[in-house]
Amino acid sequence: MTDKRPCVDILASRRNGTLYVGVTSDLARRVAEHRADAVASFTQRYGVHTLALVEFHATIADAILREKRIKRWRRAWKLGAIERQSPGWRDLGDDLAS
Repeated sequence: MTDKRPCVDILASRRNGTLYVGVTSDLARRVAEHRADAVASFTQRYGVHTLALVEFHATIADAILREKRIKRWRRAWKLGAIERQSPGWRDLGDDLAS
């Protein structure tokens, strides 16, 4: 999985748990920070460490626009998107190490 491109990510605390939608241009760093609870934040407070969905974009502006749209989605739509990309809710962050 390429990690140096603009992308939107959804992290989860567990299957059907708390969700966090974010945007980054360095996915590997971002996931590592969340997993290590490096920053006192929403993801640390709720244990949101599993990369459940990732969408890569051509530009950071495209990724930010998509992030804003996804944040307005109903929860059911976000869960559906995760299920389509990773039906077993496999942690996509594990692919970043390989």
